[in-house]
Amino acid sequence: MPIAAVITADIVHSTKMPPNQQRSTVSRFGRILSGHVFEFYRGDSLQAFIRNPNEALELVFQMRAAARSLSAIHDVRASIGIGQAGARTTNTRTATSQPYVLSGRGFDQLSGEQRLRIQSPNDQANIAFKVIAQYADHIFRDLTIKQAEVVGKLLEEKTQTEVARSLKKAQATVNKHAQAASWDAIEELIYEYKDAIKQFKLE
Repeated sequence: MPIAAVITADIVHSTKMPPNQQRSTVSRFGRILSGHVFEFYRGDSLQAFIRNPNEALELVFQMRAAARSLSAIHDVRASIGIGQAGARTTNTRTATSQPYVLSGRGFDQLSGEQRLRIQSPNDQANIAFKVIAQYADHIFRDLTIKQAEVVGKLLEEKTQTEVARSLKKAQATVNKHAQAASWDAIEELIYEYKDAIKQFKLE
């Protein structure tokens, strides 16, 4: 049975956003999740089914970068559940397959300043996922608005030259923000996440 991922998430301090900013943020998240089955509920919460689990962490990072680019108080709380996909999913509200259960359970366990949990049925993989989530929280918690803008663009698989052109900044400025944002570490976290999933799939 194929392995898939489910993201359960909400926007931190969404009630402190003006209505137009909340609508534009939800719209931006919709563009990030384009091509996947997803649903928003209660205005600032979402659940998304990601058929290729390798993509889930980058999608969460894109949403977090989008939120962090708004202000220092905004972020995204997210739980990624990875497991056997079961039948094709068309309705996130009624789905009960393994990744949905793990994602929902992980989201309920988020507490304090914790913003990310990654859960699977594999205990060994979960050790790696826990470290990845903790390190990601450390990085994203400290991002400035400008750094978050650059990280968001880089996560769209743009080069620094393309990001500089898109943001109308000098490439040296983009490079400075990327280094301050620990972009190399973000790329390493994505690599380690995919490697952990690879080991999980081999079982």
